[in-house]
Amino acid sequence: MLKQLFYLPWWFFRARFLGRQQPLQTVLFVSNICNLRCQHCAESGHAGGISRTFAELREELLYSYGLGSRFVDFEGGEPTIWRDGEKNLNDLIALAKEIGFYSCTVTTNAQLPIDWLRADSIWVSLDGVGRYHDMIRGEGAFARLEQNVAAARQPNLSVNMAINRLNAPAVADTIAYAKSNPAISQISLNFHTPYPGTEQLALPWEERCQLIDTIIDMKRQGYPIMNSISGLKLMRTNDFPKSCWVSNFILADGTRLKECAGSSVGVCDQCGFCMAGEMRAVMTLKPDTVLAGLNLRLPLGGKNG
Repeated sequence: MLKQLFYLPWWFFRARFLGRQQPLQTVLFVSNICNLRCQHCAESGHAGGISRTFAELREELLYSYGLGSRFVDFEGGEPTIWRDGEKNLNDLIALAKEIGFYSCTVTTNAQLPIDWLRADSIWVSLDGVGRYHDMIRGEGAFARLEQNVAAARQPNLSVNMAINRLNAPAVADTIAYAKSNPAISQISLNFHTPYPGTEQLALPWEERCQLIDTIIDMKRQGYPIMNSISGLKLMRTNDFPKSCWVSNFILADGTRLKECAGSSVGVCDQCGFCMAGEMRAVMTLKPDTVLAGLNLRLPLGGKNG
């Protein structure tokens, strides 16, 4: 904890005032194999796809740590099904800690038990309540998610919703569900980014802005929304310099990206990843965003942070 308290302001000083574009977080895709076929997914590889070896992932962690990254998010595919011989995701978490990463996050669809994970935090992809989630992820997906989330007993378990044309009517109900569910700490809201092949799911901009206003209103009412109001307001226009180098990305095929893959496929002007707004608001020292970021990196406890 002390290391983080010293490192975060030092990292910010170098980034904001010295122009040092070093990542703070690494998004590491351990495979592209998944146990679902979600309608919004731009990942073409599923069963029979790529799965990195433990040795390869060790090199990626060392590389990222050397860049300056101190937080890692293990993603997929579905990362909880990753195996290399007898090694599973907990071995990667232990390795990351041994290297020096401050905390490890797992982003999962929670279709399998997650109570065994020793991650510092877990983010579960939730695309709506009941039929809305199943509409996108398949019949029975929501029931399995609910069961595994309840059994996880993880104090830092949160949910992430990617809003698209199919689940847009469920946004307010999903936020309310996150508040009412004792197993869920907070909810993060994002919008579908139209990667090639998924353009039809992107919301009209006017509807997106209306939903952002709804989210801001619910945030002010005390709902446990991770997004800051300053960051959300930026996403209404998307007209701001991007600081997406704050996270480096390592894809399942070994491709190393200095920033989000959206930049390489030319969809930044339609970006729905609300962390883009959060990162910009942090760089301009918006107080509510700074507090939200500290709560994300150094959980302050409670649903309202």
